Amino acid sequence: MLTGVTIVDFSRHLPGPICTMRLADLGAEVIEVEPFHDKTHSPLIRPSHPEARETGAFYLRSHRNHKSISLNLRTNEGKALAFALARQADVVVESYRPGVMRHLGLDYDRLFEMHPAVIYCSVTGYGQSGELYQIGGHDLNVQAVSGFLSLVRDLEGKPVVADIPLSDYALGLYASEQICAALVQRARTGRGAYLDVSSADLFSSWTGLHALFMSYNSSIGRETGRGSLLAYQVYETADGQYVALAALEEKFWLNFCRAVGRADWELCHRASVSLHPEVFDDMKALFLSRTQAEWSELGSEVDCCLTAVEDWENWVDNPYVANREIAYTLPYLEKKSPDHEESLAHRYRAERLSPPWHTDYTYELLKRKLNLTEEDLSRLQRQGVIPAASL
Repeated sequence: MLTGVTIVDFSRHLPGPICTMRLADLGAEVIEVEPFHDKTHSPLIRPSHPEARETGAFYLRSHRNHKSISLNLRTNEGKALAFALARQADVVVESYRPGVMRHLGLDYDRLFEMHPAVIYCSVTGYGQSGELYQIGGHDLNVQAVSGFLSLVRDLEGKPVVADIPLSDYALGLYASEQICAALVQRARTGRGAYLDVSSADLFSSWTGLHALFMSYNSSIGRETGRGSLLAYQVYETADGQYVALAALEEKFWLNFCRAVGRADWELCHRASVSLHPEVFDDMKALFLSRTQAEWSELGSEVDCCLTAVEDWENWVDNPYVANREIAYTLPYLEKKSPDHEESLAHRYRAERLSPPWHTDYTYELLKRKLNLTEEDLSRLQRQGVIPAASL
């Protein structure tokens, strides 16, 4: 759907690459600009976990279908090459702190003078203005600042720190949506756009929507919200696994009660755990009487919003993922012998080679996009602007 669209990606960390990965999956050509400083060339985002680094799982998670180009942006030549690539692009994505791209001479205002049709997307935590725009932060900070974290609590009322970087993934999705909308606008009007996309903005808007809902349902508070309902809980099963029951609507709750032979629970449709602890204890005991697979089978037979809590470690084998063909195959995940892994890691450290999953397209792209000759490339390599050609 985006074949013919070229994106130059200066972003780092997770949200920006997630955004451009989605656009690449839709057919766009993504040129990922990685920093190169003479002989210290390395992938822009390198996981600390050795196995993730060597197999390429981390990289392929968010950088698949990207073509990497390595430029020394500390040099005038490197900045000029980056600007020339951006000038030809349909979309530019960056995720530096506000002001960094201006310092590099790669900011929207300068690019707009030469390329007014460009779509320029800045992906940050706190946006390009406001009290926090220069403050560092991570996913947890964004959830906290936006008020989102206060909505995700454990049974003791403490905000829960999720393992999944939710705001980072959401921001990548949101940024790709904004870029696609800007591409449609440009196709209709010829105008480009500057997109200030912030994860704190996004999560604050989600919190605001929830607050609006709560204000119109004043009877719903922390003690009576859906997370406190008997019908909306995660229950442990006989094999130490879990299932999720989300029978919010009365029809689903009645179906569940009848399926398990507990007609006496039917009037507890909107009942809370705190007001009916005896029913909650009975329900926990009931779910502990069957395995997750047995409850999952009941959920597939009875329309009651009952599903297994699938284990992320077995994600590829998840029936839904398999049936919908969602899994993306990582070609280097095959387990090798410990000796092989050790030797591979040693070779990588000793020779400073890019891992087998990281391909550098610097020479190819500079030739094709900017018509540079072999002589030009040799000169740039000698000047420390680009790395030596990969073998």
